[in-house]
Amino acid sequence: MIVGGGAAGFFAACSAAKANRSASVILLEASRQLLAKVRISGGGRCNVTHALFDTKGFIQNYPRGSKALLGAFSRFQAQDTVKWFASAGVQLKTEADGRMFPVTDNSETIVDCLIKTALAYNVQIRTSSPVVWVKSEECEEDLVEDNSHSSSADENDKSKFEILLKSGEILPCDKLLLATGSNPVGYRIAKKFGHQVEPTVPSLFTFNVLDKELRELAGVSVNPVKLRLSVPGKPQLEQTGPLLITHWGLSGPAVLKLSAWGARIFNESRYQGTVTVNWLPNSNQDEVRKELQQVKNDYGKRAVFLHRGIKLPHRLWQYLISRAGIDKDTRWAELPKKAFNKLVQEITQGQYTISGKGVFKDEFVTCGGIKLKEVNFKTMESRLVKGLHFAGEILDIDGVTGGFNFQSAWTTAYLAGLAMGSEE
Repeated sequence: MIVGGGAAGFFAACSAAKANRSASVILLEASRQLLAKVRISGGGRCNVTHALFDTKGFIQNYPRGSKALLGAFSRFQAQDTVKWFASAGVQLKTEADGRMFPVTDNSETIVDCLIKTALAYNVQIRTSSPVVWVKSEECEEDLVEDNSHSSSADENDKSKFEILLKSGEILPCDKLLLATGSNPVGYRIAKKFGHQVEPTVPSLFTFNVLDKELRELAGVSVNPVKLRLSVPGKPQLEQTGPLLITHWGLSGPAVLKLSAWGARIFNESRYQGTVTVNWLPNSNQDEVRKELQQVKNDYGKRAVFLHRGIKLPHRLWQYLISRAGIDKDTRWAELPKKAFNKLVQEITQGQYTISGKGVFKDEFVTCGGIKLKEVNFKTMESRLVKGLHFAGEILDIDGVTGGFNFQSAWTTAYLAGLAMGSEE
């Protein structure tokens, strides 16, 4: 029995059914729609995985869970995901930044593939089947006080688990996988079985910055920038990569990565802090100063506002000039030393106050979940309850943007399904 009709649930169902063709594999999804996150991921294209086939390099993209995933990826990694989808008739392509998408650029390709593969392996897919509770030999508490609920289990059935659906139906199974993502139901069930759950907080989000002039630059992007997060009493965090200015503040891969590594710090600070931006990280401050001094020497009669002489978007340059307190009519030759130094600082160490977090499109990744030390990462089986497995986002694993969260789902689901399908 697999609870959760998302990426991890489907991949585990296919893995279990393939490993044991005589087993009855049932997948339960609470909503009417299957694979909802897959459909909207990657802007509707589905960022399936990342073309980084070095396991030690791959795990560097997980703020939480990297150590546990090292062994798991040695058994099923990104390259195996590419081969799996290819064998199911779906070819993936690699983009310049390493992200991998179906060649169709349509997430429905992945959705259709997973559903068709599951059906081909005779997986029973049941939608609109929310699970209310689970009972097992290790958890003797009655499911409900009302004895009117129907059960598809024989009275003498010694199945290890019994799943209570909201409809009142009770389903028996010998092996159970919780692939419920960040849904509280999955955590409640795991806690009842004695598992500890790290508190869940948002990860992968954008920064709200209350700066009207900055927001007016919405659409301007710079690649790369270097970001440094400062929260009182906490260690500083840094990330380098592309940045996008939006109508609410700052976004882009560098921001999302910083939010992932600082997820708990941000949460504890109520999403308040300061981010320092180096708009030209490939040059140190002295080099930027020399470059601007050369511009001042060569183009002294030109207005600073109109002649930047430095590799930054023109609108951003004019914004930085304004932040430095330089009048738009000031010529390079007339630029005072104090204003010159302030401009250098704004380019290399501009500080922006974070006033809250935004939402990354319609996607939502959480930091937190089942404590990893309580799970055997060879089989994804609980170390506390035999026959209980976990896969996907229910675990305390989260990666940065770029296909890494899906890959941890594919890997943990594949290993869980393989173990569940075992005859042992």
